[in-house]
Amino acid sequence: MDPGNPGADSRSPPPFPPTSDAAGKQKEVEDRLGQLLERWKPLRDAASLHNVKWQRDADALAHQAAALLADVDDLQSVVASASDKEDIAHQSAQKLEDELNKVRTMMYDGDIAFLLPAKNNGYFLQALLGPVNVRATRKDSRYKVKEEYNAYRDRTAVMFLAFPLILLILQNRVWNGCFPALPVQVYQAWLLFFYTSLALRENILRVNGSDIRPWWVYHHYCAMAMALVSLTWGIQGHPSCIHKQQGVRLFLRWAVMQGVAMLLQNHYQRQRLYTRIALGKAGRMDVVWGETAGVTGQLWVFYPLLFTLQGFQFYIGLLLLRTAVLEDESEWQTVVCGLLLITMAVGNFSNTVATLITKAKFKAKMRKKGQEVLQLMTSKKLS
Repeated sequence: MDPGNPGADSRSPPPFPPTSDAAGKQKEVEDRLGQLLERWKPLRDAASLHNVKWQRDADALAHQAAALLADVDDLQSVVASASDKEDIAHQSAQKLEDELNKVRTMMYDGDIAFLLPAKNNGYFLQALLGPVNVRATRKDSRYKVKEEYNAYRDRTAVMFLAFPLILLILQNRVWNGCFPALPVQVYQAWLLFFYTSLALRENILRVNGSDIRPWWVYHHYCAMAMALVSLTWGIQGHPSCIHKQQGVRLFLRWAVMQGVAMLLQNHYQRQRLYTRIALGKAGRMDVVWGETAGVTGQLWVFYPLLFTLQGFQFYIGLLLLRTAVLEDESEWQTVVCGLLLITMAVGNFSNTVATLITKAKFKAKMRKKGQEVLQLMTSKKLS
């Protein structure tokens, strides 16, 4: 013990200088660190030059791609004008139009796509993600985004059908005809998550060149708003909860029908879409539209179901508004949900009718084309 420092331990080793082995090891590490830094500097400079060159080349290619796309648009206008003035035979004009559409499709489906002018992110993506570039530069990355969207719709379509179906079964067999608040609110929270994720994915698909109708995305915004409002809607604490929950029961029945329609659309219409992509009539980034979609082969199956869904949705909206007007203790959520349901029903109906009109025009055009071919063949035989 040190008499001047009673707390000191005489057994503590004195501070010895580092040995020659330790000094040599430290020197070796410092030398290797210096070599790493020397290797990093030229790599940094090369990467910087590469990025500058890549950006310069990309800008030049983007200018050429935009010019090519403008020429395609201009030539399509020329063909349409010449066909209207009968300067070009309708059959020849149709062939030229088909070839130009194939050129446009190949541009948007290939590696040129990321060079073409893109849609902006929009307010929804800006609000959720900020000014982030969500456009994929590689075509395989874009296709992966689309396939993930399809897989997500397949997964959630089963839940969209099963969730309200289970609630309706439990209502009759367990809850004596009156829904507890918690299960319904959990369902509405899931709907909010479902429609928000769909809207997010569809906005990203649109930025990457997918042909999704704007109404389909707006419809999901309305559904998001309705699910959010429904979360604040008290469905208990009423003398006659069965009467008060009539709108909830009707909405769940509509959701079951909508789940069946989603399953049918995901299975049948996607196969038709793949056929159209193979024929060059649709882009590889295109997806099946929601309540407003339909194809000719399933005309008698889908359109009656779609119109029934839209009519039922409109009826539920009117019923909620009627309840708000007639009852003294009506809540503001009743009015908002009723207006949103009517808005979605009218929008879906309008887009379905627009789809039918487009298909009717296409059929008339193809019928006219067939008649012209038949007349041409008949005239050749007579001559």
